[in-house]
Amino acid sequence: MLDLLIQNGLIFDGLGSAPVRGDIGIQNGKIVALPGLGKAISVDAHQVVDASQLWVTPGFIDIHTHYDLELEIAPGLSESVRHGVTSVVIGNCSLSVAVGEPQMLADIFQRVETLSHKLINKWLQKSISWHTPAEYLNHLKQLPLGANVAPMFGHSALRAHVMGLERSLTDQPSETELKTIEQIAVDALDAGFVGISIDMFPWHRMSGEWRGSTIPSQHANFREYAMLADICRQRDVVFQVTPNLQQLTSFLNILRMGLGIGRKPLRLTVLSALDAVHDRRLWRIFSPLLFIWNRILGGNVRFQTLTEPFTIYSDGSVTPLFEEFPTGAQLNSCDSRQERQQLWQSENFRQQFRQEWNSNWRKSFHRQLDLMVIVHCPEKNWEGLSFTEVAHQKQQEPLDFFIEALQNYDTDLRWVATGANDRLEPRLALMQHPDIFPGFTDAGAHVRNLAYYDGALSLLKQAIATNFLSPETAIHRITGEPAQWFRLDTGVLKVGAKADLVLLDPSALNQPISPPVEISDPLLDGEPRMVKRGSDDIVQAVYINGIKVVNQGQVCKNLGQERLGTVLSCGL
Repeated sequence: MLDLLIQNGLIFDGLGSAPVRGDIGIQNGKIVALPGLGKAISVDAHQVVDASQLWVTPGFIDIHTHYDLELEIAPGLSESVRHGVTSVVIGNCSLSVAVGEPQMLADIFQRVETLSHKLINKWLQKSISWHTPAEYLNHLKQLPLGANVAPMFGHSALRAHVMGLERSLTDQPSETELKTIEQIAVDALDAGFVGISIDMFPWHRMSGEWRGSTIPSQHANFREYAMLADICRQRDVVFQVTPNLQQLTSFLNILRMGLGIGRKPLRLTVLSALDAVHDRRLWRIFSPLLFIWNRILGGNVRFQTLTEPFTIYSDGSVTPLFEEFPTGAQLNSCDSRQERQQLWQSENFRQQFRQEWNSNWRKSFHRQLDLMVIVHCPEKNWEGLSFTEVAHQKQQEPLDFFIEALQNYDTDLRWVATGANDRLEPRLALMQHPDIFPGFTDAGAHVRNLAYYDGALSLLKQAIATNFLSPETAIHRITGEPAQWFRLDTGVLKVGAKADLVLLDPSALNQPISPPVEISDPLLDGEPRMVKRGSDDIVQAVYINGIKVVNQGQVCKNLGQERLGTVLSCGL
């Protein structure tokens, strides 16, 4: 007798094949029966689900998350699972907790991912009980995982662990230390990590004693990066890079590592391909660049893009958007409103802020005050207006008004800006490109600033609305395709596969991308968090290991309480 029989659903296998209507039989967490078109399963089952009005798809894969700390506190990952995600890749951007002392790891994570102090403190209270990458993987396997977890090995944690935090931020490793870094990286991949991540992105800064300094991975030289890339190349696992947008040498070094001429290609993924507001021509470079890199220079490179507009919420001057210029980074380094007030009271500081704000040198955030909208403020009549609009009402120069508002209201002033992917046509072109993954949600990070947990559903909605991809191709792009490239044994529906699947109501997909909303999150002891809702009508059920964890958009109580997900290693 089967545990579960899903009858008469329109089945998408995750491989891009045309869907077929049929039954799926599940027993002991595995798909054991999947007959061809028009053939029914006649075996009895403990539970029978009528899916005649539904699509049945593999569970979605989120290839870029920062759930490393949250897994220790709430391993069900309900904010992603409720939107159909059943597998996540962690350890991105050089950040992981696989090795290292807890407070050091917290100082590396907290500001990069703008995580709540309460979340960090909860994790620190649990501390860690592992000392090697293999022990960390064994620890993950004991957690009551909801989604499956594919861990990358983070270079910042590794470098600080070997060199000590101070030297990892100020020096290069000795020959002995370099050999130790190499050996631990090899041990991690041998233990089952799916790749290694490094980081060159200058917005990523430390908190704690070394607040304001860029994180350890950014202080490595090319030799160290190339060594880690070669380890990944030898094992054909993923090497993930976040480039330095302010240095051409960063891109040249990544290009050198990703060359495949005369050697085995490196399985390289790069963040990120976006249609940036500050440079409307930039998105056009990715297609010819990838053609040259992969077709002529023998690479195996995949960029990542966001499936919706890249919108970031900010609390006064506390925002990742300010990390790219020195005075903004100074404001983010402050521990209190009083410290920020002291900075604003300096005329020299205000003047320097103006100069940096108006500078176009290597700018990533557009800094256009007419595109920055006030969400909440003690001055209620400002809400819904841009800073420029309010400045004109007050007959002030917009930047002067912006500085005055930040100084007067600090984090009581909440504002929002969209920095990329706001135009439909370029966004569809990026998501459609065969060498660009529609991923990069940052789920688990920046919990006050953004929420892209439903990135896979956003892709499907746009496919239905515009026909830029067929439904089977869109589903392949967020299931079987990333699974194959990351070499993960998931993402497809076939006999013998783990029963991770989603039941969707296709009639509910014809709706716009859901806006983020703010909730008081019990995980953060009631602190606010940006999340996504609006999938309740679409996601009728999510099954992990054959067990229902989402029912008609609502998370079931068993999620995070029983072990359902597995730790994924390279298995294809």
